[in-house]
Amino acid sequence: MVRGLYSAWTGMANEQKRLDVIANNLANSATVGYKKEGVTSQSFHDQLTVKIRDASVDWRKEEIGKMSLGVKIGEVYTDYKAGSLRQTGNTFDFAIDGEGFFAVAYTNKEGQTSTQYTRAGQFTITQDGYVVDVDGNHLMAESGYLQVPVDAGNIAVDISGNVYADDVYVDKIVLTDFEDYDYLKKFGETRCFPVDGAREKEAAGLIRQGYTEQSNVNVVSEMVNMINITRAYEAGQKVIQTIDGTLEQAANSIGRVSS
Repeated sequence: MVRGLYSAWTGMANEQKRLDVIANNLANSATVGYKKEGVTSQSFHDQLTVKIRDASVDWRKEEIGKMSLGVKIGEVYTDYKAGSLRQTGNTFDFAIDGEGFFAVAYTNKEGQTSTQYTRAGQFTITQDGYVVDVDGNHLMAESGYLQVPVDAGNIAVDISGNVYADDVYVDKIVLTDFEDYDYLKKFGETRCFPVDGAREKEAAGLIRQGYTEQSNVNVVSEMVNMINITRAYEAGQKVIQTIDGTLEQAANSIGRVSS
């Protein structure tokens, strides 16, 4: 009976984590380049149960089977499926049509710079002509940080990533892709970085200037999942309430000493 309490609690804790992930997805449903997350569930390893010093089997230990101790979070994963493209007409808005990532230079609080990858193509230009994302990270090109002339009348980027200022070639935007996205670790809401085992490959995506890639979150689907999670959580609550009432009955009635 007490094990039933534990199993119900693990189920409720699992549903709470799933709810947190869905809430974050909904909060970022309008975030450019956001990739939704999901949660897998798995059971705890079955435990072997035995009778210990049981008179019914002549005080010998005897295996009586396996039992599950409940459910736990398997992993939180990221769905890298592409979102829809939205036309903005802004010069420094770029979207990737197909597979691949923009490379940006990220500098941490210790001043260490590393390369991170993103599908969020909402960029701006600094007063020095550097192209940066919404967090100030530099967009990477073949020659390093992408920099364009601030006095150029027209900045154009073709589908291959070649950048032109007033029809003069400037640089080429770097696109990177990976063989297996399971070796990417998410950082923040829209960036990621490779971990040990990640293998780069040539990106097949095309760059669309004047577009942004929207979040791949389906709001209706996430709301339906939220309702299902709420019902499962309430079911766990009812199990705990039922077992608690049974224990109370056992303590107050069955265990009462009659005078």
